[in-house]
Amino acid sequence: MTAKVTVNDVERVAELAHLELTPDESAHMLTDLNAILDYVAELNELDTVGVAPLAQVSELGSFVSVPRPDEVVPSLDRAAVMPQAPESDRVFFKVPKVIER
Repeated sequence: MTAKVTVNDVERVAELAHLELTPDESAHMLTDLNAILDYVAELNELDTVGVAPLAQVSELGSFVSVPRPDEVVPSLDRAAVMPQAPESDRVFFKVPKVIER
């Protein structure tokens, strides 16, 4: 296996994702990410000339035969929606802060 992802790369991605990895978890992540990239490199070597691109890799069966058309529809009326919100300033919904940094 050719190392493509370094320990520094794993640490940086973990930081960006707000993950705290133990040294053991970092080592496993490093191995797994490099294995994924090696597999993708193998796939890139395949001859795909004449193979049609797919938007769906499995049969949809009876779920959807034809995708529905996109249609522009009016959005909900703000005056009707805002009074139902747990907290708002009559223009926007107020939600609790979820990112601490």
